[in-house]
Amino acid sequence: MTIHDLPAINASLNALSTVFLASGYALVRTRRIAQHRACMLAALTTSALFLVCYIVYHAQVGSVRFTRQGVVRPIYFTILITHVTLAASVLPLALITATRGLKGRFPQHVRIARWTFPIWLYVSVTGVLVYVLLYQPTWLL
Repeated sequence: MTIHDLPAINASLNALSTVFLASGYALVRTRRIAQHRACMLAALTTSALFLVCYIVYHAQVGSVRFTRQGVVRPIYFTILITHVTLAASVLPLALITATRGLKGRFPQHVRIARWTFPIWLYVSVTGVLVYVLLYQPTWLL
């Protein structure tokens, strides 16, 4: 494995976080609290691993330019700007939400989870889209 494998690993971690988040949501809706907790902690873990890999990669490589032209360019930058802006809020939101849930402060947990879940899910999904648009050959799209 080299440093250049990290973007694909990051996209995989984002995709895995998406699966854990969606599964955790479905589980809590059916009152399967222990399984919900496990999925959400797994989402937190995969997101933390993503963050470490992301920092390591960009500390070594720096910024990666988006070189495509045409209609995909404004689409990419719209996704990227919203992704980065919302990603900055995910870490504190996820930690506060998890802490409240683990401490059994369920009314406060639910209140913040209603904001955390859609933001975190959006950031995870758009993280994969950013990877595909930035690193995959144009003939795949």
